[in-house]
Amino acid sequence: MTTTVSLSEFESKQLLAGFGIPVVTEILAKDGEEAVRAAIELNFPVVVKGHGAKLTHKSDRGLVRLGLSDAVQVREAAQAVLASAGSDLEGYLIQPMLNGKREFVAGLMRDPVFGPIVMFGLGGVFTEALDDAVFRAVPIDEREAETMLDEIKASKLLGAFRGEQAADRSALVDCLLGLSRLAVERPDVAEVDINPLLVGPDGRVTAVDGLVVLKEETIRKHRPVVSPDLIGDIFHPGSIAFIGASSVFGKWGQSLPANLLAHGYKGDVYLINSKGGTQWGRPVYKNISEAPGPVDLAVVTIPAALVRGLIKDLQQKGVKSVLLISSGFSETGEDGRLLENQLLHDAREAGIVFLGPNTMGIQNPHANIILTGVHVAPKPGSTALISQSGNMGVQLLSFADSQGLGIRAFGGSGNEAMVAIEDFMEAFEVDELTRTVLLYLESVKDGKRFFASARRVGRKKPVIVLKGGRTEAGDRAAASHTGAMAADFRLFEALCRQSGVVSVHQPAEMLDASMVFSSLPMPHGRRVAIMTLGGGWGVVTSDLCSDQNLLVEPLSNEIVAQLDKMLPPYWSRTNPVDLVGENDLELPMKAIEVLAAWDGCDAIIHLGISGREYLLETMLESTAVVDAEIDPEESRKILQGLDKWGHQYIRHTVALMERYGKPILGVTLTVDPTKPAIYEVENSKYNGVFFTSPERAVTALGHMCEYRDFLERESARDNCNEPARLRTRP
Repeated sequence: MTTTVSLSEFESKQLLAGFGIPVVTEILAKDGEEAVRAAIELNFPVVVKGHGAKLTHKSDRGLVRLGLSDAVQVREAAQAVLASAGSDLEGYLIQPMLNGKREFVAGLMRDPVFGPIVMFGLGGVFTEALDDAVFRAVPIDEREAETMLDEIKASKLLGAFRGEQAADRSALVDCLLGLSRLAVERPDVAEVDINPLLVGPDGRVTAVDGLVVLKEETIRKHRPVVSPDLIGDIFHPGSIAFIGASSVFGKWGQSLPANLLAHGYKGDVYLINSKGGTQWGRPVYKNISEAPGPVDLAVVTIPAALVRGLIKDLQQKGVKSVLLISSGFSETGEDGRLLENQLLHDAREAGIVFLGPNTMGIQNPHANIILTGVHVAPKPGSTALISQSGNMGVQLLSFADSQGLGIRAFGGSGNEAMVAIEDFMEAFEVDELTRTVLLYLESVKDGKRFFASARRVGRKKPVIVLKGGRTEAGDRAAASHTGAMAADFRLFEALCRQSGVVSVHQPAEMLDASMVFSSLPMPHGRRVAIMTLGGGWGVVTSDLCSDQNLLVEPLSNEIVAQLDKMLPPYWSRTNPVDLVGENDLELPMKAIEVLAAWDGCDAIIHLGISGREYLLETMLESTAVVDAEIDPEESRKILQGLDKWGHQYIRHTVALMERYGKPILGVTLTVDPTKPAIYEVENSKYNGVFFTSPERAVTALGHMCEYRDFLERESARDNCNEPARLRTRP
C-alpha cells in the first residue's frame, strides 16, 4: 500500500525556498515567550500560526491569528492556539503581517496518466469557487510560464490594480519554473499547494502558505513502441489472408473480403476456414499453411478463445502482421483481459504485430484496401484518421466521404493491446502522403508519450483530436487545491494547447478542421476580411470572429477607394464588405481579388456568393408551376450558366490563394445536399472549401490560427539566440 506524508508548513516552505520560490520570512518558536521574541525581531504587526505535523486546515480550527500589534496580543494568541490545537501543537510560526488585495495559487501534482503538472490560478478564498486555473505538463520553460500568467481569466489583476503596482511577473515565473524543476528533481513529491501567493501593494510576490505532500515513487512500466515501418506494413500488404472466411451474409468473415475484393484490391487474397470448400468461386483453405503464396497480413475473425492457437501457424507461415477483428478480450472483463495478455505475450515471442483486438478494421484508399465491415469507401486523400471507437470511426469516414474529404488511411485501434494510438500517430508523422492527422480518443494510456509525440508531429502537420468522455485516471489525491481542481478533461484540454494539438468538441467540427487544413494555405495572422451578399450575415460573422479572437479590421482608405469604383454609392464602406445583393457576377470576382491583395487581412470569409444556383433552381420550379410560358430549356441553360460561373469563381479563389498565400473560406447561400464541401481544382495544391453556416467557417479558421500560433511559438524556441531561462537553483 502506498503511503503519503504531509510536511509541516515550515518544512514545506524550506523545501520550496530551495527551488527559488519566494516564501514569506518566518521564525519557528517553541513556546509563547519565544513567539514574543520572534515577533519583536520581525517587527509588529505579525501573524501567529500553530505548528505541527497533524495541524491542517488551520484557519478553520482557529490556529491562525492575524495583525497582532504588541507582545500582549502575541501571548494571548499563543494561548488561544494552544487551547485549540491541544497535544497536536509542536510550536508556533511567527510571520510578518503582509498586506495585499491580490491572491493567487500555484501548485504541483502528479497525474497517473499525464505525469507531473504545474498549476497557476486565482487564489485565496476564491480558488475553487471561481475555478480560474491553468495547467501545464512538466517541464516548462520561461515562455510557457509567461503564457500561463496570461491565460487565467483574472490576468488583469497581475497589472496595476487600485493604486497597487503591477505584480512582479518575474517572481511569478520563477515560482512556476521552480515547481517544474522540483517535479523533476524530487520524484517523491506528490503534491504542492502554495495558497495564497500574495501580491503586495508594491508588486512583490510572496508565498504566504505552502503544503508539500510526499509519496513513495512508483515505477511505471512503459509499453514497447511499435515502429512506423511495422505500422506501414499493416496498411500496405501485398497479400491478405482471411482467417474465419464465411459465405454467410453479414458475418465479418464475409463482409471484410467482399468489401476488399469489390473495391479492386490488386494483391493476392486467400480465404481460410477449417471446413475448406469454395467461396465465390475461390478455394477456401483449411489452414493458413495451405495458402500457396506468402501472406503479408492476416485478417482474423474467429472466436477469441481460438486466436492463441493461430500464433504457431502464423509464425511458421512467416506472417508478421495481423488485423485482429475478433472481440471477447479485455473489453469483456478480467477473463478477457487475461486472455488478451496471454495472446500479447505469445505474439511478441513469435515476432508478430497485431492491431486490435476488437477493431473495426483499416482502410488505405490509395491501395484499394477497404478492410472494414461497413461499406464506406472515401476517396484517396491526405487525411489520416485513427479512432478508438469503431462505430464513431466509420461515421466519420461516411461524413468525410459526403463532404469530399479524401482519406490517407483509417484505423480502428480497438483495445490497443499492442499497437497504441501513439504508434499510429508516429507512423503518420513520417508518412509523406499524410497532411493532417485526426484522432478520436476515449482514453489515453500513456499521457506523457501521447503529448510528446503529438507535439513533435504537430511541428510537421496538424494533429486534430476529438475527445469522447473523460479519462479514467484512477484515484486522485486531493490534499491540495491543485489536485482538487485538476479534472481529467481540463488537464487534457490544457495539455492540448501546450502541445499544439487542435482539440475539437464535435465530429463535424473535427471534419471541418481537417477540410481547411488539407485544402487551404495557413493564415499568417488573425485579421479577417469578410465579404457577404447581405448585411446580416456579415454582422453575425463579425461577432463569431470576435468569439474566436479573430480581428475584423476596418478597411484602409485605399481599399475603400477601389471598392467604390465597383459598388453602388450606398455600400457600407467597412469590413464586412456588403455587396448589397448585387446580381452582377463579375462583382464578387473583382471584390474578392481586392480583399485578397489587401495587406490588412490574413484570411477571407465570403458568404452567399456560392449556392445561388440551387436557390434559382427552386425559384424556377415554383414559377413553372404557375407560368405555363416558362421554357424549361431556357431555365436549364440559365442554371447551367450559373453553375459554370460557380466553378469559375472557385477556380478564381483558388488562384488567389496561390498568389497571396491567404486562406479563403466560403459559406453557401443555400444548403444543397447533393454538393460536397470541398471542390478540387486541377493542377492546384489548394481546393475550394464551402461551409453551410458562418459558425462552421469561423470555428475552422479559428483552429487554423490556433495551430499557427503553436508553430510560431515552436519556431521562436528554435530560433531564439538566447534560450529561454531554465533557471537553476540559487
